[in-house]
Amino acid sequence: MTAATHSPLFPQVPAVPDSADAVLEGLDPEQREVATALRGPVCVLAGAGTGKTRAITHRIAYGVRSGILQPASVLAVTFTNRAAGEMRGRLRQLGAQGVQARTFHSAALRQLQYFWPKAVGGSLPRLVDRKIQLVADAAAGLGTRLDRGELRDVTGEIEWCKVTQTIPADYPFAAAKAGREAPRDPTEIAHLYAAYEDLKRDRAVIDFEDVLLLTVAVLQDRQDIAEQVRAQYQHFVVDEYQDVSPLQQRLLDLWLGDRDDLCVVGDASQTIYSFTGATPDHLLDFRARHPGATVVKLVRDYRSTPQVVRLANGLLAQAHGRAADHRLELVSQRPSGPEPGYTEYTDEPAEAEGAARRIRELIDAGVPAAEIAVLFRTNSQSETYEQALADAGVPYQLRGAERFFDRPEVRKAGLALRGAARFGGNDSRLDDVVDLPSQVRAVLSGEGGWTIQPPAGSGAVRERWESLTALVNLARDLAAARPGATLADFVAELDERAAAQHAPTVQGVTLASLHAAKGLEWDAVFLVGVAEGMLPITYARTDEQIEEERRLLYVGVTRARERLHVSWSLSRSPGGRHNRRPSRFLDGLRPGTTPTVGRSAGSVGGVERGIRGVDATAVPRRAQRTPARCRVCGRTLTDAGEMKLMRCEDCPSDMDEGLYERLRAWRAVQAANSGQPDFCVFTDRTLMAIAENRPDSPAELSRIPGVLSRKLRSYGAEVLAICAGQELDGEIAVD
Repeated sequence: MTAATHSPLFPQVPAVPDSADAVLEGLDPEQREVATALRGPVCVLAGAGTGKTRAITHRIAYGVRSGILQPASVLAVTFTNRAAGEMRGRLRQLGAQGVQARTFHSAALRQLQYFWPKAVGGSLPRLVDRKIQLVADAAAGLGTRLDRGELRDVTGEIEWCKVTQTIPADYPFAAAKAGREAPRDPTEIAHLYAAYEDLKRDRAVIDFEDVLLLTVAVLQDRQDIAEQVRAQYQHFVVDEYQDVSPLQQRLLDLWLGDRDDLCVVGDASQTIYSFTGATPDHLLDFRARHPGATVVKLVRDYRSTPQVVRLANGLLAQAHGRAADHRLELVSQRPSGPEPGYTEYTDEPAEAEGAARRIRELIDAGVPAAEIAVLFRTNSQSETYEQALADAGVPYQLRGAERFFDRPEVRKAGLALRGAARFGGNDSRLDDVVDLPSQVRAVLSGEGGWTIQPPAGSGAVRERWESLTALVNLARDLAAARPGATLADFVAELDERAAAQHAPTVQGVTLASLHAAKGLEWDAVFLVGVAEGMLPITYARTDEQIEEERRLLYVGVTRARERLHVSWSLSRSPGGRHNRRPSRFLDGLRPGTTPTVGRSAGSVGGVERGIRGVDATAVPRRAQRTPARCRVCGRTLTDAGEMKLMRCEDCPSDMDEGLYERLRAWRAVQAANSGQPDFCVFTDRTLMAIAENRPDSPAELSRIPGVLSRKLRSYGAEVLAICAGQELDGEIAVD
């Protein structure tokens, strides 16, 4: 199981590229386009498995290494701590230290903590990790009884309200408009939401959504603070942009101000979190909001075999709606593999036993258990598969359950290991063991009750054993990667991983919901329960909800590298009525079914230039702003002045002196009319670059560094007229 790469636990760190140009080595043409598009708005539409993280990290690294981007001025934003940590690690390997890579919440919390004393005074209120208890207390205060499921659902509705910036009074209307299935009467939920907010104020606490809301409020109300943040961060990269909520988009807009140095990366076909307030509209509307944007489409799939990719493309070919209109047609770059398998079972236990049997066969054939996953629509399906795998003697882990380092057994093991590292000389358990793996096994056997053989059965006991076994295996891998590593080194490794939420790989088959599997990949994937009523789920009724269920299956299919097995059962229990049928999403794709009339092919890879210039509806976007190279000698330029001239300072110039003087005289008039210094119109370097290049169209003028879209709109027509030798009214004559 990996997130974007397939690598050992302690991989050999590659050598840092020795130059900016070396950062680009190994990128495919489209990835290189992403990496070299460093100015202006950029939108990367990246299909599953196409190397989007590689493209954007190389983009940042190339900008930093070439001197175009200052590390401290770059803020890369993603959605999980794990993804942010991976991005920071990749940037370090590329020689781009100092770049901030954070989640939206982490970046906002950091700013809020820093500016709160100045903006509000005092210290920031305490942040609560889990709001569900507060919701329960608010309900109790209103005399409302909520069972466990209702409590979870009401909490989810409150979170949705906050990320969509819906106030309590507006909830009934907003929920109806969004087609949400309210767990209670909408008016009652509105009262619960209001009571929850009142309770937070009374207890002087805030929740995670408040972090974003308060940061937005501070940046909106305090222009001085907003300007301070914008002075710090001048270049933004947003990963998984299809998952941005309205609140996160508002925060991003405030970070940007009136600038456009923004690169977003996403795939509308992987939008599966709309229930949390995420919407692909920001991604799909990016070109409309930024007409000058460069759009790069990544479709070369390096993850999956042609057979898996064919099924994935087939799923989307039958899709409908706005996201489907922007789908990408993936092209596998891997050798051919086995065809996806399809199996029908009589009931769910038989389906689980069949999957466990096939998994056992794969493991016996040499496929690591950690490279196999069983993916299902709801967490309630997990128990049947846990039992089937346990009966087959197959180790497993649950994905999406409690975070690894938050598990009680892991915390307890950490304390025991830390104590042994500090006072090991007085620990009799360590008398006869010298190597690190043996020491860890001894501590966990004595303190945590770990055994070499797994316990029989499934459930909490088995999960606890799997957690401790992951620590044992981590010690083994650390010792192999760093001979001579001590118990203290191992404890330090655990601390670093806990801080980054980088859990060790559990050597077991992964059991996960399709939502929890997003961003991961395995050699073999078993998609189970792919039947009507489960996928699409029963409560998906609207066209939009059905299409999101299709995208969820698409995400599941694209998690597989080589082997993919799809199954369903005709009844829930043995002996039950066979009233189920395979998912409609498989019609025309699995053998023996009639192909559905599909849509036209999706978008292919490549680059689309935006529209920039005086007439934003007619002027083609300038050629992509790649990092500047001298137009005389070809050397990569890093000096800002040289980049404006597009040549080295000491390379020969072919500037039209007369044109340069006319431009200077025109600039003086513009500056006087606006009451600002000359350089606020155009700098001398920009005028020199214009006089050297003599542009004859808005597209050519926009290629010159320093001619931003705003200035192109304000001055472009007159500058082009001067370059064409035309006389302007009010222009100062130049002898």
